[in-house]
Amino acid sequence: MTVVFWILVAFATGSSIFMAWSLGANSNSPPFAPAIGANAVSTMRAAFLIGILAAAGALTQGGAISETVGANLIDGVAITPLAAAAGLLVAAGFMSFGVYSGYPVPAAFATTGAMVGVGLSLGGDPAFETYQRIGTFWLLVPPTSGGLAYVTAKLLRREDVPETVSIPLLAAIVAGILANVRLGIIPHPDRAQGSVAEALARLVGDPSVFGVDIAVGLVTLAFAALGFRAIRRRTQRSVEAGVRTLLVALGSVVAFSSGGSQVGLATGPLENLYGVELGLPGIVLLAIGATGILAGAWMGAPRLLQATSREYAQLGLRRSIAALVPGFIIAQLAITLGIPISFNNIIISGVIGGGLAAGSAGVSRRKIGVTLGFWVITLVGSIAIGFGLYRGLSTLLGVQ
Repeated sequence: MTVVFWILVAFATGSSIFMAWSLGANSNSPPFAPAIGANAVSTMRAAFLIGILAAAGALTQGGAISETVGANLIDGVAITPLAAAAGLLVAAGFMSFGVYSGYPVPAAFATTGAMVGVGLSLGGDPAFETYQRIGTFWLLVPPTSGGLAYVTAKLLRREDVPETVSIPLLAAIVAGILANVRLGIIPHPDRAQGSVAEALARLVGDPSVFGVDIAVGLVTLAFAALGFRAIRRRTQRSVEAGVRTLLVALGSVVAFSSGGSQVGLATGPLENLYGVELGLPGIVLLAIGATGILAGAWMGAPRLLQATSREYAQLGLRRSIAALVPGFIIAQLAITLGIPISFNNIIISGVIGGGLAAGSAGVSRRKIGVTLGFWVITLVGSIAIGFGLYRGLSTLLGVQ
């Protein structure tokens, strides 16, 4: 391996860390904003928790999306260190533009587009099957997130369902899903990741009836019952205290899920470099991404949290809950399927859905149009710029 190779490795790794830092400072912050707006947790404590939880999610859940971004977006070629660095620089540039301009730039769109662009510039072939799968999921996110938020908000607004029941019911749903979240630290005989429910089920022999794992279902119900009981006791003492507790819990699980779904955007481009050319285990690359996310959350999140918490305070506690519940569900589904996603897409759709349940979306049609427009511009622009940047760098430096 030449000196030039190691320089490119350092350049690509630095680009990945910068991208992870940007994700930690921006994309992982919104989940705790409602809790701050409700005075359930302080800004600095929220930033500390975001860093820890997002980094933990990155380490334990980031592998699937990292593999998709690094290996499945282009056929026929492997991503070189220079191509990885070029793609990451383009994605980080789009994100920086979004931060400083105030326009919504989704990280998943920017990274996916950039890696497709550099891959095509390398001479690779489009992976149309992967694009169809990702595109379908992206298109389904707004109606699904908005629909789940609408149903959740309607449940919380029903006068015939007391909040001492509806709030604990939501906690039970989240707890039941948590029991089935796949984690890299839990082994599974058939795949890379297992869940707590599956691990506990194997301890008792994992009996099944008509293909349904009874033990997994019982563990799921047990987690749901514990979640219901914990929040039920809080809401019986004080409904507002129960709502704030659920907000903090939701912020925690969404921040964890955000780390797992976002770290692959920073580490995916280096999958071939670290896994094939350097022969290092995947946990090394995820650790680099998790460290960048942790640093970004601790250093950059407080300012963004203060700004976004004011917006969520205007939404109200219950609409904030309605926006976060689908965020958690969709993020975990995306991680399971290995699909890169944008939390802007999920949260904005959830806010609109929760607003419709109250009779008004709370977001102007112009703002929705501008947001959708920038999503399209980000995807198309990142492909074109990624293609051109890699072509220019490879010609200038004389390397691939």
